[in-house]
Amino acid sequence: MDIETAIAGLDLERKVRLLTGSALFALWPEPLIGLTALTVSDGPTGVRGTELRGGTIAALLPNATLLAQHWDPELAREVGALLADEAAAQHVHVVLGPTINLHRTPLGGRLFEAYSEDPLLTGALATAYVQGLQAKGIAATPKHFVANESETERRTASSVVDDKTLREVYLLPFEMVVQDARPWALMAAYNKVNGIAATDHAELVEGVLKGEWGFDGLLMSDWFATQSTAASANGGLDLVMPGPGGPWEEKLVAAVRAGEVAEATVDEHVRRLLRLAERVGAFGERAWPADLPAPDSPRRREQLLRFAAGGMTVLTNSGVLPLDAPRVALIGRHAVDTVAQGGGSAGLRPPHVVSIADGLTARLGDRVSVVDGVEVRTRHTAPAPGVLRGIRATTFDATGDVLATRDMEIAELAAYGGWAQGAAAIEISGEVVLTEPARLLVGVRGFGAWTLDVAGERHEQRLAWADGVVEEALLKPPSWTTEAVLSPGDRITATVREAAALVGLVVQPVPLPAADAIEAAVRAAREADVAVVVVGLTDEQETEGFDKTTLALPGEQDALVTAVAAAARQTVVVVNAATPVLMPWLAQVDAVLWAGLPGQEAGAAVAAALLGHVEPAGRLVTTFPRTDADALTPVPVDGELHYGEGTAIGYRGATDPLFWFGHGLGYTSWHYSDISVSIRDGVVGGVSVRLGNVGDRDGREVVQVYLRPENEPVRLIGWAVADLAAGTAARVEVPCSPRVQRVWSDGWQPLTGDVLVARGLGDVRIVHARRSSAEASRVVPVRTPRQAED
Repeated sequence: MDIETAIAGLDLERKVRLLTGSALFALWPEPLIGLTALTVSDGPTGVRGTELRGGTIAALLPNATLLAQHWDPELAREVGALLADEAAAQHVHVVLGPTINLHRTPLGGRLFEAYSEDPLLTGALATAYVQGLQAKGIAATPKHFVANESETERRTASSVVDDKTLREVYLLPFEMVVQDARPWALMAAYNKVNGIAATDHAELVEGVLKGEWGFDGLLMSDWFATQSTAASANGGLDLVMPGPGGPWEEKLVAAVRAGEVAEATVDEHVRRLLRLAERVGAFGERAWPADLPAPDSPRRREQLLRFAAGGMTVLTNSGVLPLDAPRVALIGRHAVDTVAQGGGSAGLRPPHVVSIADGLTARLGDRVSVVDGVEVRTRHTAPAPGVLRGIRATTFDATGDVLATRDMEIAELAAYGGWAQGAAAIEISGEVVLTEPARLLVGVRGFGAWTLDVAGERHEQRLAWADGVVEEALLKPPSWTTEAVLSPGDRITATVREAAALVGLVVQPVPLPAADAIEAAVRAAREADVAVVVVGLTDEQETEGFDKTTLALPGEQDALVTAVAAAARQTVVVVNAATPVLMPWLAQVDAVLWAGLPGQEAGAAVAAALLGHVEPAGRLVTTFPRTDADALTPVPVDGELHYGEGTAIGYRGATDPLFWFGHGLGYTSWHYSDISVSIRDGVVGGVSVRLGNVGDRDGREVVQVYLRPENEPVRLIGWAVADLAAGTAARVEVPCSPRVQRVWSDGWQPLTGDVLVARGLGDVRIVHARRSSAEASRVVPVRTPRQAED
């Protein structure tokens, strides 16, 4: 189909109709020009499909920070290719990812689905991810353009950022991915930038994105982000999502006829939409492959275990890792109920989640004793698989007639954006799986007027939705519970009216008091050779829509670690979290493994990393503060979030963090020597260094190169990944990017400084000092406490 001919064949109303979604995750077809409907799906770490809850089973990847901790663009490319297959299996044309906003503050709630605090690392990984997706004909959608580093008041807040900071830091990942990967789509953010909505921002969209960078793809809005008609159409936005409805449609037709928007502007938006459709094969019926690996196939399980285990990071280690002990006590709620993913639009329905208890027991058998820990949540979740069977949901109209009935595998569903939308009432029921009578905590979750029938009693409860904010209803659904004694075969039935967004049942054991849980953990620790305590965060903290108020672990997890460390011979802490936490017990334990949110193969990957079957060779992508006070606030003041730190975010502005960006010990030791720096016209083009694996295990190293200017913050300019067998050495070539060797001052100006070769900024191995661009350089070896083995 010739795009210009297609545009000429459509009247204004038909053209405008194409520019708003037809549903939550779909675009309109147009038979006149042979255009079929496009399907889009959330997908930073898995392709969810078109249902918000309980939809298609899909492969659940490790979260973005865990993937980024490989520092490996080739792995990011493999991730993109895997997601392209997942999309194709579901007939999805457009994947809404990657998320390439930066980790401005570790208090950000959505950091788990964004790569890192560094713009160069983020841009390089995003570029490879997009290339991997689009090589298989699936569109990527890097998001959210731009300065979208806070979830608090995200729909209304204005990010106040000076031009220098915007250009050097927050625009850079988008610049890289647009120029190097040519994404077919991009998503505009919710927030304002310096007072102008990102969906209306002609200076950034028409001026920078489409003008300077030459972006020829489609710019879509974030969901429900667009508030204007003429301003957004004239500002460069191409597609309003979702639909139907919204600020365009008949309002945009009227704006064109009133002369507020030129029809040529509409044509340009349609041109970009049709270009996207052509690229993804939506003119006519696309031939979708039929022989793709299933989400739980051996191929996918191997990939996902490798993605997770290899990105895990050894933060400290006295020598207890890799784990080799006759008796291991595995302790903690995260061990038995491992958190595999964060909350919000990145979430999906995996085929399974391997708990750390199951993963370690599968490898060590009866050498492992498992003890549940303290509570880690304040809100109740849907029942875990196997708690209920025969789960069924039924929707009713206002007269009580049945609209639809579905058998379900999970006891929750979306009352908004799914098959149940518009129902006057929804009934959910399930039969409890028990071998003998037991006292359970039973209840309901989600806004609405509830009736719960359990154990022969009826309960009525209204969970009122006061503010009408969709994020609150989807991501922080309230719950109500009661204790009940149930017998095998008992059925729990709940009916809700006036449902908001998410509704479901609650069925779980009655929780132990924290003191009792800690006492049981201490007993187990005393009887073992090594205690492995698993702590972490949940989707209450790591979620879209809300930021954290503290970096402290929730509940009594710190007290649990302290008590176990005092009782155990050796203590290993596994942190099941994607973003930094405070560690008041750090000096009391023997090792800390940072496990991230590891996806569906979580427990198998943690076991492989602990035992050394896969080296946890990850390097941190976020600087870990020592205290809450060291973290920038994500909370706007009077509607404005001032980026007052300028370009000095993360490691660029840190002085004494708990762990530096780039840190990671792995399972071997490294020696650096014989550096050579290539400089042309004042720009470092590359660094060559001789790297030796001086340990007794094969290992993977990430050689990091930083530039340290006199009057600007230090910044990463390049890195290379090297795999070396024990006792061998090789020369490693590190290409360095000119994009971060410049500063913005009404245009780009060159930047020079000392070159640092490091294993993270807390372990600088060599300094290549430059007196000036015209003078000879000198090499200054630098030793740190961690280099004693060299």
